[in-house]
Amino acid sequence: MRLLKAVVVFLFLFNQTAFTQILEPAKWQFSKEYLGNHEYMLYFDVKLDPGWSIYSQYISDEGPVPTSFHFEKNKKIQLIGNVEESGEKVKEGMDPIFEIFLKKFSGSARFSQKVKVEKGAKPLKGYLEFMTCDEEKCLPPAQVEFQFSFDETSAPQDPASGKSETSGGILEPVKWSFRKEAAGQLEYNLIFEAKIDSGWYLYSQHIGGSEEDLRPVPTSFHFEKSEEYVLIDSVQERGKKEVEGMDPIFEVYVKKYSEEASFIQRIRLNNPDAVVKGYLEFMTCDDEKCLPPQIVEFSFSGNTAAIASAVSDNGGHQRTLLGIFLAGFVGGILALLTPCVFPMIPMTVSFFTKTSKTRSKGIANAITYGISIIVIYVLVGFAVTKMLGADALNAMASNAFFNLTFFVVFVVFAISFFGYFEITFPSALVNKVDKASDKGGLIGIFFMAFTLALVSFSCTGPIIGTLLVEAAMRGNNLGPLLGMFGFSLALALPFGLFAAFPGWLNTLPRSGGWLNSVKVVLGFLELALALKFLSNVDLAYHWGFLKREIFLGIWMLIFLCMGLYILGLIRFPHDSKVARISFPRAAFATLTFAFVIYLGTGLTGAPLKLLSGFPPPTFYSLRDTGSKCPHDINCFKDLQEGIAYARLVKKPVIIDFTGWSCVNCRKMEENVWVEPEVLRYLKEEYVLISLYVDDKTALPKSEQKVSPCTGKMIKTVGNKWSEYQACAFNTNSQPYYVLMTPSQELLNTPRGYTPDKERYIRFLQEGLEKFRNGNS
Repeated sequence: MRLLKAVVVFLFLFNQTAFTQILEPAKWQFSKEYLGNHEYMLYFDVKLDPGWSIYSQYISDEGPVPTSFHFEKNKKIQLIGNVEESGEKVKEGMDPIFEIFLKKFSGSARFSQKVKVEKGAKPLKGYLEFMTCDEEKCLPPAQVEFQFSFDETSAPQDPASGKSETSGGILEPVKWSFRKEAAGQLEYNLIFEAKIDSGWYLYSQHIGGSEEDLRPVPTSFHFEKSEEYVLIDSVQERGKKEVEGMDPIFEVYVKKYSEEASFIQRIRLNNPDAVVKGYLEFMTCDDEKCLPPQIVEFSFSGNTAAIASAVSDNGGHQRTLLGIFLAGFVGGILALLTPCVFPMIPMTVSFFTKTSKTRSKGIANAITYGISIIVIYVLVGFAVTKMLGADALNAMASNAFFNLTFFVVFVVFAISFFGYFEITFPSALVNKVDKASDKGGLIGIFFMAFTLALVSFSCTGPIIGTLLVEAAMRGNNLGPLLGMFGFSLALALPFGLFAAFPGWLNTLPRSGGWLNSVKVVLGFLELALALKFLSNVDLAYHWGFLKREIFLGIWMLIFLCMGLYILGLIRFPHDSKVARISFPRAAFATLTFAFVIYLGTGLTGAPLKLLSGFPPPTFYSLRDTGSKCPHDINCFKDLQEGIAYARLVKKPVIIDFTGWSCVNCRKMEENVWVEPEVLRYLKEEYVLISLYVDDKTALPKSEQKVSPCTGKMIKTVGNKWSEYQACAFNTNSQPYYVLMTPSQELLNTPRGYTPDKERYIRFLQEGLEKFRNGNS
């Protein structure tokens, strides 16, 4: 009877008001709080209009609809306990409408559910059901859907950033991100950045009024106590738009930020591997409402987080890419002068001009043929880039396996060029492609170009292989693409040009034995390049069998034999006897012998600027003078040792991130550092610390670990310095020069490859002047 009476009363009272106005006396907000150990507290907050109440979860079945929560099943989320409830104004007693004893809340109420979340959990979805009444009437039961997302990968740093939902919409007005910047010797600025949605505010650390006043929760930072680090000063703050004045909600004087805000805490690490942990608490409001205070945990490692630094000069990078393109173009020209390609030029151009009905049609076909060549070879460069990827390209420069493999491959290329065997594609493949070229039209022309690529591979293959290896060794994804574009452009240009101007064909020299001579000379160059890869391994692993003098001696022997071959004194298969020494042969032979003499000067210690980066450095010599640094500079190969010495002598530091296989590093040392003014700075004004990122010396077992910054295994000295450069300066290219005080405070913008001597001198002067001014 009571239930029937309640229903009748409800229907009667509701009908009296349902069509007069739309009422929404309960407004819900959803948020979550990270508790640690993969546990969260989910909050369901409701604000009630004056005079209205919401009912507890625990009331008699004969009464109103209780508040209830329904969670969808989620295998990776565990509900811990039941939903707990509390309210601003709790009333228990006989209800005037339903005439039963019940519990209800007015003003505001909070329901909370604790959950444990496994990694990779999908959002937790569900709905709640509730009923609201005032002293005279009740509204129908209502359902509100909710959803909570969990990002466990970021929970240690940014757990539960206070995602809220109002009337079905998710609110997350403040989004936090954390990073750090190097600020000196084991000193960092920890930076907490907040992005604030339009219309919302984040409160300052400093709020006016007294503790007795109703005030917003100020932003605050709480660091775990540890002997591994020291906090320097207090947290500094700044915002994009700062607002100061009387707050419309709390009616106290406040300082708050809109759009963006950042907070900075400087620390000094007593242990380089220290982990700084803690949490921040904040509150956010708009002009009408506030969200509950939220807590966000953070964690910084001495070797983790994104570390901002000034961008270094990238001119060297741009020059490197241009160099790759030019090398490819030169390689294409050399390929044109081989016996597999050169005779094809007049044959192909004549075919297009004779089979085309008009001259313009012949030119168009020849241009299409040239474009097809470019497309084919660029696709090869693209395939190499995709197959290897950036990490593999970067690893090639000092990896023993890659370098020894390239050494063997280049020797094989050289033997092939000498005429002892040919590197060719299977004849079945060549025949199929050649047959496809008979179709005519654009497809036929494309397959004609493809046939050229396959047929000429015995001559172009070693050149392409050399080019791709050199481009890949630069460690840049664009390298193989640009190299192959330059190569194919040089290869394709003659077909278009000679088709446009057929008369030029008469100026081409006739095919003959000179073409094979070009091919054999390329073989000698392949041998010389092969030795460079063997030298890379010897330097990185400190084997010591290919010192500078031995390297130069082998090169002298290779180029001496090349000169004798040009004069016809040495012959290989497919070579005919040289009847007379033409002027071009004599000129090339003279240049070759002059180059041998130039190499000989290097045996006495001359710098050989024309070859900077190819032979081992001057200090890697059979004449071991005791110095392990360029130009007998007193340098250090360990960071801490160098810093300690700099403190002792009170000089600034230049950190030289370098590599044994770094060509541009050798160019800097042999072309720029050798300048008297630069050398004076490095010897007298700075303490030089050269950190070789490709040094393969194994670290002690106790120091080997997985980097918390890069996630890679740190097993060698080179790994250690490479990690330091990447994590402290956000770059992994060499050379890279950093000027610091002995306390490791940056003196100016770090710089990369700088072949301009005057610019490099100004770089050193600027750092020294800033150091002196700061220590005067």
